[in-house]
Amino acid sequence: MKPDNRPESSLNILEQIPLINSIMASHRESLRVDFTAYRNHCYRVANFCLALSDGYGAEQDKVAIAAAFHDLGIWTHRTFDYLGPSRLLVREYLVKISRVAWTDEVEAMVAFHHKLTQYRGNPAWLVEPFRKADWIDVLKGGLKFGLPRGFVAQVLSVFPNAGFHRRLFELTMQRMKSHPFSPLPMMKW
Repeated sequence: MKPDNRPESSLNILEQIPLINSIMASHRESLRVDFTAYRNHCYRVANFCLALSDGYGAEQDKVAIAAAFHDLGIWTHRTFDYLGPSRLLVREYLVKISRVAWTDEVEAMVAFHHKLTQYRGNPAWLVEPFRKADWIDVLKGGLKFGLPRGFVAQVLSVFPNAGFHRRLFELTMQRMKSHPFSPLPMMKW
C-alpha cells in the first residue's frame, strides 16, 4: 500500500533501534562532536524509509544498517567524497555479522541514496524508499513522497537536527574551496 493511502495513525515512529545504536557506539570516536547530529539523521532516515516501504518486519535490520553507514565515511575517512568509504564500511560490517547475502542491496542503498532521479534497479530492494527517505530529511520535510505531513513533522521533532544540516553546509563549503569543479561528489543522476 502506498504511504499516502494509509492513515497517519498507522505509522509508527521507532525511537529506539538497537542496531543503529550499536553501530553508532562503535564509531563514536570518529563522529566526535557530530555523534548526536548524525545519529538523529540516521533515525530520521530509518523511520522515513520504514514508513515508505512498510518495512517494519525483517527489512528493519537492512534499513538500520544502511542508515547507520550511509554517510559514515565522512567521519571515518575524513572525506566529503564518502560513498566509496561508506560502502566499504557496510560491506565489512555485513561480513562481520554473517549477512553477506544482503551486501548487494544494502550497498546499493548506500551508493544511490543521493541519486537525483528514481532508482530503477531491483524494484524489490529498499533502495528507492531509502533514497526518498534521505531526501525527505535533507530537505527537512520539504518533500514528503506521500508521507503524511504530521508524521514527517513528528519524526523531525522526535529526532532534532542537532546541527546536522549546518555541518553538511560547512563540509560543502570546505569541499567547494578545495574542489570547485566537484563540490558534491556524492550526487548521482
